[in-house]
Amino acid sequence: MWKEFFYFSLIERRGVIVIAVLIAIVCVGAWLIPNHPMPVVDSSHEQFQEEYLAFMNSLERVEKEQKDYSSSTRYKKQKEIVLVDFDPNTADSIEFSCLGLPGWMINNIHNYRNKGGRFKKAEDFAKIYGLKEEQYLALLPYIQIAPIHEESKDSLRLLVVETKKDSFPKTMKYEKGTIIALNSADTFQLKMIPGIGSAIARSIISYRTQLGGFYSIAQLQEINLRADSLVAWFDVKQDLIQRLSINKMGIDRLRKHPYINFYQAKAIVEHRKKRGKIKDLEDLKLYEEFTQSDMERLKHYFQFD
Repeated sequence: MWKEFFYFSLIERRGVIVIAVLIAIVCVGAWLIPNHPMPVVDSSHEQFQEEYLAFMNSLERVEKEQKDYSSSTRYKKQKEIVLVDFDPNTADSIEFSCLGLPGWMINNIHNYRNKGGRFKKAEDFAKIYGLKEEQYLALLPYIQIAPIHEESKDSLRLLVVETKKDSFPKTMKYEKGTIIALNSADTFQLKMIPGIGSAIARSIISYRTQLGGFYSIAQLQEINLRADSLVAWFDVKQDLIQRLSINKMGIDRLRKHPYINFYQAKAIVEHRKKRGKIKDLEDLKLYEEFTQSDMERLKHYFQFD
């Protein structure tokens, strides 16, 4: 009975032999082939490190771009206020805007001046409609009202240029030989000079405000203008120059002048602290920050009160 249970045909016996041989081969192969562990990802691997650093750098770059964008947006929204000396009777819209005045208030000032109004003293500026008390107090130290200067009759002569017969005058310019006071002329008067437009007129007044006034027509070269072509139109009155109180002003106020840098302003303040008031420019010759050329320019802008 059991013989029948373990009886295999020829094909079955061959199959059993083949399976046995394969099992033997696998066992021998497993014994001969060394056991290699499966590869493990190492965080210190060079490629992994490169990819990790690239990822972190991209995050930092995105964060920096977001900060730059937010800071630039805040800068655009908050316009910087620059406090400099100004004359409310001659300052133009750009100067008023830099002082922090809104457009509608600037228009009120221009309308007041166009109707013949004039600020005779600094206190008159406080009467401008809409000007807050704190704004006025902040601007008060910088209000510099020049004395009234009457132009000669020749300066009021205008040359009318007509393009066609019986047509309305298109442009108006001063006649040749007209002399304008460089230290008191407003933008309207400057634009009456042939060759001077709105941009150049604003540049002249802006630089004049920073300086406190011109002592020579040659100074126009410092704002890239040809002084030799303009010398015939201007008269320079040095008594209109607004001088700096060298014994009272701090570093920040002194360095705002185009002719004074930070180190020169610091030398002036340090001299006052250690040696007392500055009596004249000779006291500054002891400092290497001041050259002879500096002395020649600054002597027109200092007062030793």
